[in-house]
Amino acid sequence: MSETYQSELTFKNKLGRLLWGVVALLLFRPSPRVLHRWRCWLLNRFGARLDSSAKIYPSARIWAPWNLTMEAGAILGDRVDCYSVAPIKISAGAVVSQDACLCAATHDCDSPGFQLIPKPIEIGPKAWVCARAFIAPGVVLGEGAVAGAAAVVTKNVPEWQIVGGNPAKLIRVRSRF
Repeated sequence: MSETYQSELTFKNKLGRLLWGVVALLLFRPSPRVLHRWRCWLLNRFGARLDSSAKIYPSARIWAPWNLTMEAGAILGDRVDCYSVAPIKISAGAVVSQDACLCAATHDCDSPGFQLIPKPIEIGPKAWVCARAFIAPGVVLGEGAVAGAAAVVTKNVPEWQIVGGNPAKLIRVRSRF
């Protein structure tokens, strides 16, 4: 069993997720849509590293806040599933649209116990994860990259490229702004 996986099984980790679950249910999810700073403040109390200008919508689901970093102007949209077993970084000006999934862990299907394998995700500056896109463990979206609607992104996306489909393939190069 890997050292990283063992840390996910610790009592402290489980207690932290339990406490976050209660706070998320009682204070985060019922908060009005416009109270982005309130939700940032709550997440930061649980170890997230969020810029005060980041926007997180109340229906977003965050598994482990202490593994989430969001820079200035980053957005986590409605119903985003942020499975932050490993670190997830959303850089300045990046947008993760509604119903997208950021999945920072997988399982070893050759292991008898399906051992958990955490792999960090990074969404680059000015990148866009469109509605219902899936970002697989270990993926890096470069600056200005776009993962199209319902794309399944299993490989890194270079800067300013637009990918889409399942599996995601290059559609075209995006104009820089």
